[in-house]
Amino acid sequence: MTGAASVQVRRATREDVPAIVALLADDPLGAAREDLDDRTAYLEAFDVIDADPAQHLVVLEDGGVVVGTLQLTLIAGLSRRGATRAQVESVRVASTHRGQRLGERLVEWAIDESRRRGAVLVQLTTDASRADAHRFYERLGFVASHVGMKLPLS
Repeated sequence: MTGAASVQVRRATREDVPAIVALLADDPLGAAREDLDDRTAYLEAFDVIDADPAQHLVVLEDGGVVVGTLQLTLIAGLSRRGATRAQVESVRVASTHRGQRLGERLVEWAIDESRRRGAVLVQLTTDASRADAHRFYERLGFVASHVGMKLPLS
């Protein structure tokens, strides 16, 4: 079991990209869409994310090993009286570390950071097939209030 004292959330570095990509690929959906052999696109994307002050890519470390990740994006908008919203994406915990409330720790970090940065709400999408994820987010207080839609461009 992970010791709470040894687990920390920190900003991701370029050196963390291989571990993050491995986390993204560590489930049936991610395994079909990620490419662990070619890191070029991931490193380019990391550089864009890291340069943008509205983006917060973090990792969760346990004893120096990356065991989780998420991306938090702050979105300025005119609706809701000019409110800032926070978007949570790509929440992942290593399959070897699931069931230890580490995902909860990551999402709670995102909620706290969103509040600290003045966001009025936190939103996320989760694949319709991820029933366990739906229960997880509902347990944390998220409500399925909207229908998400996507249009692939490639």
